[in-house]
Amino acid sequence: MDRLDLLRDAIEQVLDSGEVEGVLALRSDHGGSVPHLFHRGDDLSVLAVWPKFPLPSTVDMLLDAHPETRLGMVVRGCDDRGLIEMAKRNQVDLERLTLIGLACLPEEVEACPCSKPYPVTIAVGTAVEGMDDARVAEHAQLSRDERMAFWQRQFAKCFKCYACRDVCPQCFCEVCVLEDDMWVEQGVLAPPFPSFHLIRAFHTVSKCIGCHECELSCPADIPLTILYTLLRQDAEQMFGYVPGASVEDKPPLIVAGVA
Repeated sequence: MDRLDLLRDAIEQVLDSGEVEGVLALRSDHGGSVPHLFHRGDDLSVLAVWPKFPLPSTVDMLLDAHPETRLGMVVRGCDDRGLIEMAKRNQVDLERLTLIGLACLPEEVEACPCSKPYPVTIAVGTAVEGMDDARVAEHAQLSRDERMAFWQRQFAKCFKCYACRDVCPQCFCEVCVLEDDMWVEQGVLAPPFPSFHLIRAFHTVSKCIGCHECELSCPADIPLTILYTLLRQDAEQMFGYVPGASVEDKPPLIVAGVA
């Protein structure tokens, strides 16, 4: 059986258990993939696994809209880590989720470099070795002035579409400071350096789990993954904290229970 068949079987087993109302996964759509809530008896031939899509934000909305519902969810390593960070901040209740772990294939890891391309519990697939983004090491070799010039060039391309914020599962503030004229002046493009991107970086530094979705969604091709990988490295070196590693680990930037 191929991976899709194995995943279909795993989803059917969860649905047949009667413990969940549906399973959130991906379905094929116009050559891509979109979130879909599969119910018992649904046609699973449309199930998809690639291109990947961030599902934690979608399951968060579903659980909020239906407080009594339990759901299943197909999770890659980045989804798994994302849910852990969201749970720490009371965004999702993991007790209401049945997770179906999907390990990434080597070619998927190559397309989307990830140090841990598999969830804690794997239902389908086998854990493969992760890989680092080579661009991060190259960037580290630049001098301080070269790094500053690099980010000035990159952020100058930004036209403030908010795609990086909107796609990020870890951006869930009800009121976003990036829409506050005191911090990010309206009608100014590109946003004044470095306010927009550094404010967002500060807000996600202990939450980013390396899903790459901010960079994948950026129409200006700003290499945001480099920035957030460096920030995760700083968080680990300074605080010994790895986002998404464990529900028990307390985030270093949480004060009095507020992220």
